[in-house]
Amino acid sequence: MDESDVQPVFVNATHEHPAPGLSRRSFFFAAGAAGFGGIASALTAKPAHADSLAWMQPGNNNHVIELQEKASYANGAVAIDYYGHCAFKITSPSGATLMFDPWRDDPSGAWGHWFKSKFPDPVVDITLSTHTHFDHDAIDRPQSTMILDRMVGKYQFADIKISGFADKHACMAPGWYKWTNALAEFGVHACPPNNPGHMDMVTYLVETGGIRTLIWGDNRHNPAPGFWEAVGHIDVLTLPVDGSQHILSYEQANGIVERLKPKIVIPTHYLNEVTTYTLSTLAPADEWVKSQNSYKMLDSPSLSLAAADIIKMDREFMYFGGHVRTA
Repeated sequence: MDESDVQPVFVNATHEHPAPGLSRRSFFFAAGAAGFGGIASALTAKPAHADSLAWMQPGNNNHVIELQEKASYANGAVAIDYYGHCAFKITSPSGATLMFDPWRDDPSGAWGHWFKSKFPDPVVDITLSTHTHFDHDAIDRPQSTMILDRMVGKYQFADIKISGFADKHACMAPGWYKWTNALAEFGVHACPPNNPGHMDMVTYLVETGGIRTLIWGDNRHNPAPGFWEAVGHIDVLTLPVDGSQHILSYEQANGIVERLKPKIVIPTHYLNEVTTYTLSTLAPADEWVKSQNSYKMLDSPSLSLAAADIIKMDREFMYFGGHVRTA
C-alpha cells in the first residue's frame, strides 16, 4: 500500500485549517459566512473528510495504563493551570490530567479572529469540551489519550470522578454586543426548546483530591430544574464573566455565586493580552473581580489547592488575568 493511501483528504484546506463547512461542529458558523444555501451546496458538491487528527499525535497511552494498574492513590493537592479563555488543565493528586475547552478561531471565518495563536498541544490523559462553539472545541489540539466531548452522565478513572449535566447555552446576550441576534438573522432560535445543537451545553463537576470543581462553560444563569440539587456543594467555581458581559451579566454571575457559595471563584471567557484579540469583543474581568468582597490577583498561570487549605475560604475570587500557559 502506498503511503498516500492512508492520508486524510482535505478540500481547499491545509493540515491545520480543514475546509470550512464540512464538519457538523462548524456547519452553523459557516452559514454565517456563506448562508445556509451556500453551505448546503458545498456539502453536496465536495467529498467529506474526518476532522480527527488523533492518529497523527506522537506518544502513547502508557500513562493511562500506569494509572489504571494502581490499587490505591495518594492524597495531595489539586493543580489548576490556565491556558486562556475557558481552557484549564486540572491535575489530580495521582497525576491524572484533564484539559477543558481548548480554543481555536472560527473555521468559517464568520466570527473573525479571536485568538493570537493556535492552542498549544500539551500531553493530557483526557480532553473535555462543554459545547461545540469554536472557542471551546479545539479537541484535536491536546495530545490526549481520551476525549469526552459534551459528556453527560458519570465517568470515573484513577482518583477522579466527572459528572456531566446537560443544559443550554446562554441565549440572551446581556452586554452591549448582542451576538445572539446573529442567530435570528439566519432564522434560528437561540433559546430552547427549538435551539440548534450548538447551543446545547454540558456543565462538568470534577471531584478529586477532596475538592469539587464546577466547570460552568457558557451555561445560562438559570439552568434546568434540579441542576442546583444535582451539583451539590461546590469548592471551586469557574464562571464566564468579562467586562463586556458577553455571556453572563455581573448580576447573573453574582447570583450564581450566592446560590452555590463556593470556596473559590475563577473568572473565565475574558480578554487577556496573551491569547485574545480585541476583535473578540471581549473585555478583561478586572472590574467584576475588584467589586467582590475578597479577591486575589494571581501572579502565575498555576494554582495548587489542597482541600485542607481551602476549607475555611468563602467566595474568594482568584483571577489569573494575563497569566496564561502557552505550552
